[in-house]
Amino acid sequence: MANIKSAEKRIRTSAKKTARNRRVKTKLRHVIKKHRSSPSAETLPGTAAEIDRAAAKGVIHKNTAARYKSRLAKATRAAKS
Repeated sequence: MANIKSAEKRIRTSAKKTARNRRVKTKLRHVIKKHRSSPSAETLPGTAAEIDRAAAKGVIHKNTAARYKSRLAKATRAAKS
């Protein structure tokens, strides 16, 4: 356990950040999995918004978010045709 006050605070703040990131990532995985199970043009904007939200919070990198959205859009187009 940390003895220095700033180290104790760092442990608390990193625990909060880890918990938030875990919540956001879990929600993101669920949304993506749901869209992949039945890809449709109606669910794509909501899924993309959730991906953008995770990138805005810094949970995933912006290029990772772009890659996810691109692959989902590609899968949606393939399912439609």
